Amino acid sequence: MRYLLTDVDVSRELPRIDLGSDHDGVGIIIRWRRRPIGFVLHRVSDGTSLSPDLVAQLLDGVTDAARRAAEPQSVGSDRTPSLTAVVCTRNRPEKLARCLMSLQALSSSPAAARTAYEILVVDNAPSDERTREVVERFPGVRYVRAPIRGLDFARNCALREARNEFVAFFDDDVTVDAGWLDGFVEALAAHPDAGAVTGPVLPFELATQAQILFEEYGGFGHRFEKRRHGPSHPNDPYYPCRPGRIGTGCNMALRRSTVQGIGGFDEALDTGEALPGGGDLDIIYRILRSGHSIATEPRCLVFHEHRRGYYELRRQMWTWGLGFMAFVTKSYRTDPAYRPRFRRLVVRWFGRRVWQIVLASTGRIHRPIGLAAAQLAGGVVGLLGEYSRSKRRVRRLVAAEAPSLGSRQEAT
Repeated sequence: MRYLLTDVDVSRELPRIDLGSDHDGVGIIIRWRRRPIGFVLHRVSDGTSLSPDLVAQLLDGVTDAARRAAEPQSVGSDRTPSLTAVVCTRNRPEKLARCLMSLQALSSSPAAARTAYEILVVDNAPSDERTREVVERFPGVRYVRAPIRGLDFARNCALREARNEFVAFFDDDVTVDAGWLDGFVEALAAHPDAGAVTGPVLPFELATQAQILFEEYGGFGHRFEKRRHGPSHPNDPYYPCRPGRIGTGCNMALRRSTVQGIGGFDEALDTGEALPGGGDLDIIYRILRSGHSIATEPRCLVFHEHRRGYYELRRQMWTWGLGFMAFVTKSYRTDPAYRPRFRRLVVRWFGRRVWQIVLASTGRIHRPIGLAAAQLAGGVVGLLGEYSRSKRRVRRLVAAEAPSLGSRQEAT
């Protein structure tokens, strides 16, 4: 199974879309005057040629309101924020090179002339020098090494090393849309007090069934509406205990002083293979709980290379359940005022996973039972002490690394 992935700008005459004989469907990135405003997936017959009228029918869900929302808003500040774009990576030089090319291309965007902008690569406990060698091919990109394995260790290293007001975190398997920096500047002009900016994440390709399934499952969240997320939301009884609806770690720009003021990233989350998640949920939640707002800007768009195989996708669903419940456990302990919300959320979360399994097993939805089951199983493990186990693992890691860190400091 493979889908054609294409862009359509609805401010222009709609195109004809010709699918190849190996295409079972189409994924359309919808833009209005080059600004992303939506995304649709449709299964169609292989080799189909979609006429402009048929394309219009496929895009029928994109309303005039969505187009108006894409227009620039009145700004509250003319000050341009400075930005350090960070890629935390480990042993994936080919993906890193592609990501860095897209980040360097932002230097030619209109906002770059008014913005202090740098790129920083944090090499997290590498087993060889390939990442450093890739970075050396990109003039002006800085390289630092975070010796203790774990994404939140690397993120905290980036906060220490960054030179600018905001730190934008990107995964090494994303490419950044050409309008990302312009969108970031626009978001901060409209919300100059925001503690963070998030944006949509779309697929880099739809070349396998697993990648298509992931998007049908909801993906990373598309977030094509300009929004300001404050510390509270009167119409959401769980807010902000579901921070994944606001942003994700592969595409988030954080005000450095805000994150440092709340203690940085929790290094017992996003620790690597044992607990590969939860760190982004935790930092978004804590930013909001500390009284700051978060702006969502559709132009801050990235494209993520999803897992290509079903086994890898099922593993990802398991880690999502694990990471989410590790975050919930940590927050339940440290934020007593919101414990009732977390209790209700846990009941709802497990109920929805069970219901998805029932729907899939009875054929009422066409998704593999294994994805919901894997997420459910990860959630059980996460709820039953994973955060405590992770804290113990991290203490051992730090203790084991302490002698070598001391010798390096003495040598310098």
